[in-house]
Amino acid sequence: MVISGKPLRFLGLLLIALLPLKGLSQHAVDSVTVGDTKVTTEVEGNEATTVVSEEDKKANERDEFIQHHVLDSHDFTLFSYGEEGHQKHFGFPLPVILWDGGLHVFMSSAFEHETAVAESNGNYYKIHHGVIYKTDASGEIHTDEKGHAHNEKPLDFSITKNVFMILVVGFIMLWLFSSLARSYKKNGGIASGAGRFMEPLILYIRDEIAIPNIGEKHYKKYMSHLLTIFFFVWFLNMFGLTPLGVNVTGNITITAALAILTYVITTTTAKKDYWKHIFWMPGVPYPMRVILAPIELLGTIIKPFSLMIRLYANMLAGHFVLMAIIALMYAASHPVGSPLAFVLAFVLSLLEILVALLQAYIFTMLSALYFGSASEEHAHDDHH
Repeated sequence: MVISGKPLRFLGLLLIALLPLKGLSQHAVDSVTVGDTKVTTEVEGNEATTVVSEEDKKANERDEFIQHHVLDSHDFTLFSYGEEGHQKHFGFPLPVILWDGGLHVFMSSAFEHETAVAESNGNYYKIHHGVIYKTDASGEIHTDEKGHAHNEKPLDFSITKNVFMILVVGFIMLWLFSSLARSYKKNGGIASGAGRFMEPLILYIRDEIAIPNIGEKHYKKYMSHLLTIFFFVWFLNMFGLTPLGVNVTGNITITAALAILTYVITTTTAKKDYWKHIFWMPGVPYPMRVILAPIELLGTIIKPFSLMIRLYANMLAGHFVLMAIIALMYAASHPVGSPLAFVLAFVLSLLEILVALLQAYIFTMLSALYFGSASEEHAHDDHH
């Protein structure tokens, strides 16, 4: 028996056409998204109520927690607990240093964790999305439809959380290298104490990075920068994996400063052969030299730019992924899903420890390559 498909298609279309009639017998539901929150408007009869689901509230809290972890702040909060609006914060304030028609110095506790207006010498300031704006006593922030603030911003030289960690790492490095130097002087060139941990890494940077890429003739004048950049990036990366919530190398301004420093050292110490191979390449036809010179000059800028983006993107992405998986442990609320998320977060944390060291090594290695190209001496003529 052959059954025609036309009646079946007719019944299907009829069911689809009758679906709106079913909706008339129920209350209408309209959903819109405000920020990151899904707001549902339910209309029943002549009454309308707005409902924000509890799931969306928790999702927003998780997003805010991740943003707070990866962004800089004007105070150092170790942890917080309690409901929103009545949270207890444990940490310590940091100095706020502003220039606004004069110097304004006060502690970040005046902002009460970004909820209050701070007054200094008759001026009022408020933190909006991590940035200090000048305002009035009411603390009003004027924003456009996209949420961008239009209030005046003072020059901010504050000791933020990232700056504080940079100072901490600087003091740690100063102590470690000083103790290593003292142990050499005291024990006749033999490291002791913390210097025993530092010495193999220093020798590795010298023998496996500096000398092969720069050469034995010129490597010594770059060693101080290579050692500083390696341990500085590595220590900051390791602090970023602690519960302290610091993300210094995931801040593009920090990686930009490191890359610019490498670029300045490369440019100011470059020999004439380096510039000759950029502007008038030996062995290349003259018309091609004119074409390639701007490209080579642009390459000198692209190299430090790649240093900046590589370190910034890798560290920021690692923090986002790790925090998202940790948030998944609470979002899952499942006897199987939550432990699996914990195991995944633990494995990823171990991987991030390796990435922290690897990124410091890559930054140092590439810097040594740039220094080597700048200090290289060529012994050839144009006809070669």
